[in-house]
Amino acid sequence: KAEGHVEGEKVENPDTGLYYDEYLRQVIDVLETDKHFREKLQTADIEEIKSGKLSRELDLVSHHVRTRLDELKRQEVARLRMLIKAKMDSVQDTGIDHQALLKQFEHLNHQNPDTFEPKDLDMLIKAVSARYD
Repeated sequence: KAEGHVEGEKVENPDTGLYYDEYLRQVIDVLETDKHFREKLQTADIEEIKSGKLSRELDLVSHHVRTRLDELKRQEVARLRMLIKAKMDSVQDTGIDHQALLKQFEHLNHQNPDTFEPKDLDMLIKAVSARYD
């Protein structure tokens, strides 16, 4: 028996297995609240998304959406810092290169921890794409 999709019903997506899966889902959910961005996302093909063309649309989203994305990024940076600290505490090695640790988190621009910019969206898309290519 096939069940129809009800308009407005939230579809539960399977876990991607990415260590930043929750962040990815939250960014998508926030972006989809912006009508203009949602329309662009729905009409974009996979190459437009992977090439970064869609990321440039971030400059056109509402202030509320940008503020929420900034907040999500700060939370993700804080989460990553906690992971790094936990790793450092477990190793107890003072010679750890913090920048090298941060670079392994390729899904966001760690050099700008406060605001979510088109580069962040581009990096998130590329990180997910690289995982599935």
